[in-house]
Amino acid sequence: MIKLGIERIDDYLHLFKGKRVGLITNPTGIDRHFKSTIDILREKVNLVALFSPEHGVRGNVDAGVKLESYIDDKTGIIVYSLYGDKRRPSDEIMDSIDLICIDIQDIGSRFYTFIYTMAYCMIACKDKNKQFVVFDRPNPINGKDVEGNILDLNYRSFIGYYPIVQRPGMTIAELALLFNKEYGIGCNLSVIPMENYNRDQYFEETGCLWIMPSPNIPTPEIALYFNSTCVFEGTNVAEGRGTTLPFKLIGAPYINADELATKMNDLHLKGIYFRPVHFNPVAFKYKGEMCNGVELYILDRSEFSPVKTGWALLDTIRNLYPNDFTVNPPYTVGRPTMLELNTGCSYIKEKKYTLEEQFDIIEKDTKEFIKIREKYLLY
Repeated sequence: MIKLGIERIDDYLHLFKGKRVGLITNPTGIDRHFKSTIDILREKVNLVALFSPEHGVRGNVDAGVKLESYIDDKTGIIVYSLYGDKRRPSDEIMDSIDLICIDIQDIGSRFYTFIYTMAYCMIACKDKNKQFVVFDRPNPINGKDVEGNILDLNYRSFIGYYPIVQRPGMTIAELALLFNKEYGIGCNLSVIPMENYNRDQYFEETGCLWIMPSPNIPTPEIALYFNSTCVFEGTNVAEGRGTTLPFKLIGAPYINADELATKMNDLHLKGIYFRPVHFNPVAFKYKGEMCNGVELYILDRSEFSPVKTGWALLDTIRNLYPNDFTVNPPYTVGRPTMLELNTGCSYIKEKKYTLEEQFDIIEKDTKEFIKIREKYLLY
């Protein structure tokens, strides 16, 4: 049975002795008995501050919604927002603590923001000579499979800050080690690894408890679909938000569901099947409108390539509906579009390459990143 990083706290109490401790967490920070990391640390260390990532410490805020600092009702501890106007603690906040630790469930994707909340706090710790500690957790879509293009730093953002691939195949502690050494943060970093973790495992094979890390990732299976279809966030194609199957459905009113499903299945992508579907989102894009598209069915996870699948869907929809498909404008004039930020490049937006050439880039960059990542694997 896996022993999570937080479940090994007693072996690492020396790291926290005499320190004023701040914790980055959300509802996913629990042990196997449903006890929150907040409560565990309150009993064992001097916990003086909580830090809130995207979606809030209690996980009740939708994607992209800015947060303000507040007092936690349950504990009376101040919660500092790391997803508001500022993405890292101020100097004043840093002066009030000696150590920041993080216990949070990542989902294994470059464009999920929790790992950059971690990185920004690591930078703050470096700047103020404070310690940073990571309680490790499993990668829910396994820690073995790696896929994607390497981020072009011209498209650096809070959904892609370092030159990693979209599916890095690493745990959050391994990513901390990578960011700290390979990409030059250089903070005083300690990691508390898991025991008995097998990086080949998907989440349901670990025996750990799944708590939604954000409102639209209800299951670990959806975390795998997220790596395919979140790319549509920056377009006028709905990615299933506002339905019971976020990221498993994609569609738009202008799409012919049968046509798209046939075209996608004719590509013979490994491990995946596309079923024509019609859905009516109750929120987000096309709220109250009938969308036509496809539902993705992963038939064989060992063969499924989520990044290639997402890029193939995008390419096919653009080719089928050139007069209807659009890329959403950037949130800020002069900044890259969300599609460029999600894909970490310009060539997908610009339709610069054929699908086969896009796949070649994914394969080349994946091989390059595997060599970099190898030095930082703990398991």
